[in-house]
Amino acid sequence: MKNLFVSKKREFIFIITSAVTIFVCFFLVRGYAPYSEGADDYFHLYINDVKIGDFSSYSEAQDLLLEARRNVSSRYAGMAFMDFDYRIESENVLTGDVTPRDEAIVAAEDVLISSLKETLSPSYTVKMGDYMVTLAGETEVVTLLNEAIDRYNPGGRFEVRLVRAPGRDFNVLTAEIVDTYETKPADVNNIIPGGGLQNYLDRQGYEEETEEKPVTFQDFETGLISINFVEKIEIAEGYVPASQLTSLDKAIEDVTKQHDSAFEHVIQAGDTLSGISLIYNTPIEDLMALNPDTLPTQNATLHINDTIIINQPKSEVSIEHVERNYVDEDYDAEVIIIPRDDWYTTETNVIQQPSAGHHRAIVDQHFINDTEAEREILIEEIDIEAVPKIMERGTKIPPTYIKPIYGGRISSYFGYRNAPTAGATTYHRGVDWAVATGTSVMASSGGTVTQAGWSGSYGYMILITHPGGTQTRYAHLSKIFVSVGQTVSQGEVIGKTGNTGRSTGPHLHFEILIGGTPVNPLNYIS
Repeated sequence: MKNLFVSKKREFIFIITSAVTIFVCFFLVRGYAPYSEGADDYFHLYINDVKIGDFSSYSEAQDLLLEARRNVSSRYAGMAFMDFDYRIESENVLTGDVTPRDEAIVAAEDVLISSLKETLSPSYTVKMGDYMVTLAGETEVVTLLNEAIDRYNPGGRFEVRLVRAPGRDFNVLTAEIVDTYETKPADVNNIIPGGGLQNYLDRQGYEEETEEKPVTFQDFETGLISINFVEKIEIAEGYVPASQLTSLDKAIEDVTKQHDSAFEHVIQAGDTLSGISLIYNTPIEDLMALNPDTLPTQNATLHINDTIIINQPKSEVSIEHVERNYVDEDYDAEVIIIPRDDWYTTETNVIQQPSAGHHRAIVDQHFINDTEAEREILIEEIDIEAVPKIMERGTKIPPTYIKPIYGGRISSYFGYRNAPTAGATTYHRGVDWAVATGTSVMASSGGTVTQAGWSGSYGYMILITHPGGTQTRYAHLSKIFVSVGQTVSQGEVIGKTGNTGRSTGPHLHFEILIGGTPVNPLNYIS
C-alpha cells in the first residue's frame, strides 16, 4: 500500500514538473505577451498590408519599423525615398507568440525595399549665365570649369578652385581662378630678350642700388596675364535623383563646343565693312549674306547707329582673358568727329582721309572668347605717325521710314546698273520692288504731299515732303489716292502699284531724298 502511494506521488510530481517545464519553455523560448486585464497587450505591425510580426508593446513595434527603415536607407548612397503605409493593431489576449526581433527586422526590410521609389544622390548644380548642369561631385565641377578655360590657358597656368560664395547660404559655392605662377620664379625664357632681368633678380631677393631708369620694352614679360569667367558662377550642393545627373563628358561637350550665335553690331564713327570683317573674323561675303538690305554691295554706305547682324561661334560659357603681347604693326588713328547740329545723324562729310601709321608697342589685349574687346597700350614707339580720319557728322535724329509695301522682291537696287530698257538711266536713284499691279502703297513717313499725278518716265507719281525737308517718291503707280497739299500719316495708303511710265513690268520705284539728293532707301527704312 505504501509503495502504491509513493508511485502515485511520483507520478503527480512528474506531471506537475512537466507542465511547469512546458509552460516555461513556451514563454521563454518563443516569447509571449503578458496579459493585462482591461488593456490591449498584444500588437501586430503591418507594412503595406503585409504582416511583419507580433509584439508585446506598441513602442517595440514602432522602434523595429524605424530600425528597419534606417537599415534600408544605409544600403544606398545619398537619400532613399520609400512609399509605404504602416499600421499597428492591438488586442487584449491572455497569451500570444511574440515574433523574434531578427525575424521581424528581415521581414520589414524586405517590404520596405519593395516600396523603394528612388534614391537621391549627392549633387552639385552649376549655373553659368543661362546654362545649368547638375553633376555628381565637386571634383567633376572643378574638372568641368577647368575644361572651359583650357583653350585660353596654355600650359595650365591658371586653375579653377571652388570657394564659399560670400553672403550666400552655406551650401552655395562659387569659382575663382588662381594664378599658379604667383609663387613661382619668373620664366626667364618668357622675358623679352635682353630685359626683365632686374625684375627676376628682385624676385629672388637680390637688390641693387641703381639710378631710376625709364621703362623699356625689356621690362615687360609677355603672355597670358589673367583669365576669368564672364558669367557669374554659382554651384549649389544638394540631392537629386540619379537620372537627373549629367555625365561629365556631356557637360564638357556642352561648355566647350561652339555654336553659331547672331547679334547686332551698332555702326560707330569710322566703321568700315572691311574693318568689321576683321574685328569679328567674318568674311565680307558672309556679312553681306546676313544683311542683304543693309549691305546690298561691298560699297554700301554705313550710317551711324545703324545695325548689322553678325554671326559668331559662341560657347555656353564666355571666357575673358588678357594677353600681353609685343606688336610691330601698322595702326590707325582714332577718328575725329566734328558735330554739325543742323545735319541729320545720317549725314556725314569726310574732311581728311586717314593714313595708317606704324608702331612697335607692348599691349594688353582683352578678349571675350576669341574676339578682341579692348586694347591697352603700355609702352609705344612710333615709326610713322598715323593720320586720323576727320569727318563732319550731323546730330539731329532723322525721321523714321518704313517699307512702303508689304512683300515684294527687290528687282533693282540703288546705284549704278545696266539700263533695263532703252532710254532708262544707268544710275538708279531708288530701289524697285517687283509686285503685282494693285498692291497698296503706304506713306513711308508722315508729311505733306507736294506732287501727285503724271510725271514723265515716272508715270503716275507721288512726292511727299517730310519735317526737316527730306522727301520720298513713289513712282509707276496705277492709282493715286491723295492730292497736293494733303497731310498724310506714316503707313497711310496713298496709292496702288502699277506699270506706268518707263517701266519693264509691274513694280514700285521708291526714293528717299535728303537735301534734294537721292540716297539708298535700304539704309533708312526700318
